[in-house]
Amino acid sequence: MKNPLIKIVLLVLVLFFTSCKEAINKIDDNTTEKIVKSAQKKEKPLSNEFKKYWYNSNAEITSYKLEQARYGELRNGNAVLIYVTEPFDPEKQVKADYPDPNTISVLKLNSTKKFLTGIYPYSVMTSTFYPVADNSNALKVNNSVQEWCGQVYTQINNRENFEITGFSYFESEGDQKLTLEKNILENELWSKIRINPSNLPTGKLKIIPALEYLRFKHIELKAYNAIISIKKQGELTTYSVDYPELERNLTINYTTLFPHTIESWTETYKSGFGNNAKVMTTKATKISRLNTAYWQQNSNIHLSLRDSLGI
Repeated sequence: MKNPLIKIVLLVLVLFFTSCKEAINKIDDNTTEKIVKSAQKKEKPLSNEFKKYWYNSNAEITSYKLEQARYGELRNGNAVLIYVTEPFDPEKQVKADYPDPNTISVLKLNSTKKFLTGIYPYSVMTSTFYPVADNSNALKVNNSVQEWCGQVYTQINNRENFEITGFSYFESEGDQKLTLEKNILENELWSKIRINPSNLPTGKLKIIPALEYLRFKHIELKAYNAIISIKKQGELTTYSVDYPELERNLTINYTTLFPHTIESWTETYKSGFGNNAKVMTTKATKISRLNTAYWQQNSNIHLSLRDSLGI
């Protein structure tokens, strides 16, 4: 190539694209580093009691008798809370197949509900990935609701802010992407109870309500004013979250002593349509609890374990 000008132009282009690629990589690396550092700040050593219970290659499965308020009536059903520790990839925001130094240990909660509304069934599931270090918001929360009219899905990813993706069969809710400033997530409170209830937030605060509730009521996903209180009553402690502007109360009853198992809960708000809506209370009461590696129990011979859970 004899023309020196062409040589210079080509050199500039090579340098430009190389620097752009490096800049992109740097941005990705910086984002991951911030997430990891955020989840590692103020990290306290885990007690031997905690390690023995939560790192024993088992999950904790608890079944509940459910009375669910929906469309102005109470529906009988069942709820299940499945807690298990997992390695979490903060960049990809998924369970890590191959843990590395950036992996964050989380207490994952899969919360499920099943109940009937007349002829058709409801199936609800929420997954919350909360760092066992108990020093940041949940790293990820997602919720899905399926019933014969259709299905909806919402996901919150904890990055620089909360990145929210939503899908719905309703035109008004449609496909959505939005960003919110970080606030306390109601969904993460269920995991904070299990890890360190002495660190639970109390007082007048802003809280993003449970994704399930927001979908059921078809209201805006944002933080709302709340008043939180804790009351110890011997072997049980009651954690109460009131939302004055939503006319809603959530009460969670858990064992005062470790491992702070959740024994029951209630959720009170208006259910129904328009002027016919009335204040109703959803109730969940423990049936049974198992500590077992359920993912290895997927043969027909394991069906009897469902009987032991009463579901």
